[in-house]
Amino acid sequence: MISPADDLISLYAYNSWANARVLETLRAMSEADYVKEQGGGWPSLRATFVHLAGATDAWAERFSGRDATRRATIEELPGLEDAARILLAAEEKHARLLPTFTPERLAGPFIWKNLKGERKTAPFWVVVKHVVNHQTYHRGQISAMVRRLGHTPKSTDMVVWGIEISARG
Repeated sequence: MISPADDLISLYAYNSWANARVLETLRAMSEADYVKEQGGGWPSLRATFVHLAGATDAWAERFSGRDATRRATIEELPGLEDAARILLAAEEKHARLLPTFTPERLAGPFIWKNLKGERKTAPFWVVVKHVVNHQTYHRGQISAMVRRLGHTPKSTDMVVWGIEISARG
């Protein structure tokens, strides 16, 4: 396979595939396991997944020119499907936005307000790639938590995605 000219499209395609596999893993588990407190930075699968979904949506809002200075809480998204709905909608927003990310826009600065309302600036291409990197980080946490609960998570490795793409032709 030749490397795509626009690696953002493929990077976000991989990301959606990986998130679908996480959802498949979580949907196979009980609600009790989903909400069970395990300690750590994000104390439960639910807390981690709600964070992942909310942050993904916040970045889509920011890329659309709107402030996003808060994320949904576990009280607002108590069930897996509540958070899944937010994540899948955010992925659709990102998919619609990606074609608007011209080389000029990507090379320029991106200015946004963080969750504290503080103004931040970084190269736009860095922030766009950060969205996927951030989700990869939290998918790893989810995988570890799933294992601690005695389950087997679906692999979300990029190379597994690549193998699947190659097998499809």
